Amino acid sequence: MSAHMTHARKLFDLDGRTALITGGSRGLGLQMAEALGDFGARVLICARKDDELQSAAARLQERGISVDWVCVDAGKPESIAGLVDTAMERLGNIDILVNNAGASWGAPAEDYPLDAWDKVFNLNMRGLFLLTQAIGKRSMIPRKFGRVINIASIAGLRGNPPGSMKTIAYNASKGALVNFTRALASEWGAYGITVNALAPGFFPTRMSQGVIDGIGENTLAAMTPLQRLGDDEDLKGAVLLFASDAGKHISGQILAVDGGASAV
Repeated sequence: MSAHMTHARKLFDLDGRTALITGGSRGLGLQMAEALGDFGARVLICARKDDELQSAAARLQERGISVDWVCVDAGKPESIAGLVDTAMERLGNIDILVNNAGASWGAPAEDYPLDAWDKVFNLNMRGLFLLTQAIGKRSMIPRKFGRVINIASIAGLRGNPPGSMKTIAYNASKGALVNFTRALASEWGAYGITVNALAPGFFPTRMSQGVIDGIGENTLAAMTPLQRLGDDEDLKGAVLLFASDAGKHISGQILAVDGGASAV
């Protein structure tokens, strides 16, 4: 291998880096934990269910990834300080924060329950803000280094096709996350911290499966230029770009990983 190729590959190398991934026990969070761990990061995953975390940790360890886990509800403000304490204790510092934990709820806008609205916003925005603020203040700003990667959605870039989902709070929260990403990138760039967001389209996960079943996988695939849904590998390259030195000059950006769906 040439020296130039070796250097190019090192741009994606995460050896010696640490990563905290919320909602990391399954679905997109676990996929991103695999990607970051495979490229050398020490990984801490958190989610709400012990058994799923243990299963995910075992899967990551089988890949040779250094992984730890903590059971926590990232939507509860009183849980955030403890999560940050634990993360700092186990990782030393947090270089990469992947804000992946999220919730959705379907109901017509005119009848949308307030408690459902609050549940979605408390996790998707309020808890995410508190965690990012604490990690920034305690680990990233003092060291003048950090990578914040927010998991938004193409639902934050547009409405829903007529006759499909009725998820007003989810769309609104992900739209808020899109501009949260830009605003935080503008402030924290002075500290050497990049802040970016991924906006996935439809991936078969437990959270999206009900919608996929309701509309039909073939129908959803037909609505995307690439005629397919996302798979178990499709977020890996994008999260690695934002987490590694390859993306050190990218900040405040929203990258849709959606088979081209947001382009039409």
